[in-house]
Amino acid sequence: MDKTLLKGLRLFEIICAQEDQPNTIDDLAISAGLTKSNTHRTLQTLMAAGYVEKSSHTGGYKPTLKVFELAAQRLARLDVRKIAAPLMRRVAQETQETVHLSVLDQFDVIYIDKIDSPNPVRAYSIIGGRAPAYAVATGKALLAFQSSDYLERHVPELLRHTENTITTLSALREELADISRIGYAINRGEWRNNVGGIAAPVFDGHNRVIAAFGISGPLERFTIENMKRWSPVVLDAAREISRESGYRRGYFGESD
Repeated sequence: MDKTLLKGLRLFEIICAQEDQPNTIDDLAISAGLTKSNTHRTLQTLMAAGYVEKSSHTGGYKPTLKVFELAAQRLARLDVRKIAAPLMRRVAQETQETVHLSVLDQFDVIYIDKIDSPNPVRAYSIIGGRAPAYAVATGKALLAFQSSDYLERHVPELLRHTENTITTLSALREELADISRIGYAINRGEWRNNVGGIAAPVFDGHNRVIAAFGISGPLERFTIENMKRWSPVVLDAAREISRESGYRRGYFGESD
């Protein structure tokens, strides 16, 4: 157990709970049961991480809005499942393929909801399961709206899964640029052989990408013709979920 981390978390909780108090080093040391020097070092770490700032009025310490931002992202992820549910059912009925709702976790996607295809041959996945973001449609839809630095940090994770997997940063950037331009991503057997997919990003009221909505199935059904037919269906569903989540900006060139 990391006692230093626990002390930092405990001190941060105290600062949040006592935001209406001066929260000087002396006050916080007493509340947390720490020495002044230990309290000072811990506060410096919390400030460097952006969670705590020093008040220019009282000279005490207070939480920044970073904790609110993190909480808002978490709440948005929980809310998006409820918002997406009827759209998932509609798209599942229309396409007869597996429907996914995914979120980004580092360089993976996590499936937070899904509806299985009624077809005996279908894409396999589980709620809570992971997949490499750069090799699946929902993941690429999410990566298309991350910073260049974000992608560069994960270059060592560009591993080959099939002969179609993207394994270079330049190729990934090129594809992500196309995705951000047309509004949806396609997987052509890049994680699992013979499994394809289509996905589009979901935005919230703060214009942030919070999830990706997509369908997947065997490439024998995800033909060029079917992908052309289904991509507007997926894009429309993602757009509707975004609007229900508070997104109001023009969506991929469309005026709201």
